[in-house]
Amino acid sequence: MPLEPFVVIAAYLLGSVSTAIVTCRLMGLPDPRGHGSGNPGATNVLRLGGKKAAIVTLIGDLLKGLLPMLVAQALGLSDGWLATVALAAFLGHLYPVYHRFKGGKGVATALGVLLGIHWAAGLLALATWLVVAAISRISSLSALSAALAAPFYVYVLTRSPWLGAAAVAMTLLVFWRHRSNIAKLRDGTETRIGAK
Repeated sequence: MPLEPFVVIAAYLLGSVSTAIVTCRLMGLPDPRGHGSGNPGATNVLRLGGKKAAIVTLIGDLLKGLLPMLVAQALGLSDGWLATVALAAFLGHLYPVYHRFKGGKGVATALGVLLGIHWAAGLLALATWLVVAAISRISSLSALSAALAAPFYVYVLTRSPWLGAAAVAMTLLVFWRHRSNIAKLRDGTETRIGAK
C-alpha cells in the first residue's frame, strides 16, 4: 500500500484541528465562532483574548501547515504529492471535519505550508504581510497582499509547476474566504489591527 495517501489524509486531519477554538477553551475565552468577527483565527482571538492567546493560535495554525510538509519532504515525496499534502493541510483548516467543515481563513496555515515548501518563500510572504500591515494596519489587506505574492515566490524559488499550482490554489481560496473583508475594504469599513 503506498504511503502517500496516508500522509495526505494525516495532513488534512491535522489541519482540521482548530487552534483558535482549543486555545480559547483552555484560556477560558469566548468561542471565536460566536464572537468578534466569528472567524476562528489569530486576528479574532487577538480581539477576544489579547496577544498571548493570539500568538498561541498563530503558532498552532502555522505548525498545522509546516509539519505535514516537513514530514512529506523527509519521506521523499514527489512535487506532485508535496503539492497535494500542502493543499490537504490547508483545506483541513478551511473546512475542518471536526467542526462541520466551518473553519478559518487559512492565512497562518498557508504561511506554514509556504515555509515547508521553501523557507525563503515563507519568509518573503511573511515580510510582505508585515510591510503591508505596518503601512495599512489592516490584517485582511496584509493577508491578501501576501497571498497574491506567494505563487511568484514559490515558483521562482522552486521552479516546480506542481508547487506553484498549489500556491495559486491557496491564493484563490484565501481570496474566496476573505470575500466579506474585500467588500469592507471597498467600503472603507474594515477593522484595523488592535481594534476591539
